Amino acid sequence: MSSFKAFDIAGSGMAAQSVRLNTTASNLANADSVSGTAAGVYKPRHPIFEAVRAQLSTAGAAPESQPAVRVRGIYESTAPASQRYEPGNPMADANGYVFAPAVNVVEEMVNMISASRSYQNNVEVMNTSKDLLLATLRLGQG
Repeated sequence: MSSFKAFDIAGSGMAAQSVRLNTTASNLANADSVSGTAAGVYKPRHPIFEAVRAQLSTAGAAPESQPAVRVRGIYESTAPASQRYEPGNPMADANGYVFAPAVNVVEEMVNMISASRSYQNNVEVMNTSKDLLLATLRLGQG
């Protein structure tokens, strides 16, 4: 295995956590949005990750370069919207109700902190790998 594979693995982790941060930010930005119908309300989104194994090379063939983590897709929540009575709201239906997305702000903040820390850990893996490669190169000097 190449010493540079650590950069590929950490890079794929950083890309995945970046998607997670973006979807969480979108959920938080739309947490207070309302709609006049349950069907028109914002649906929280969450990424689905999958682990990918790099395929072993056969004799004479180069191995396929695949990331260690891949975003399979973005899942849209099916949780029902909450209904609030706000007759003065211009978005209210005929009965005075508005519909708010099923976004738990505390849960989303925890998700954002977790994604941020995971991203930072992948950056540290890249920095440590770089330092080790540079130290290996310096072994021949002197």
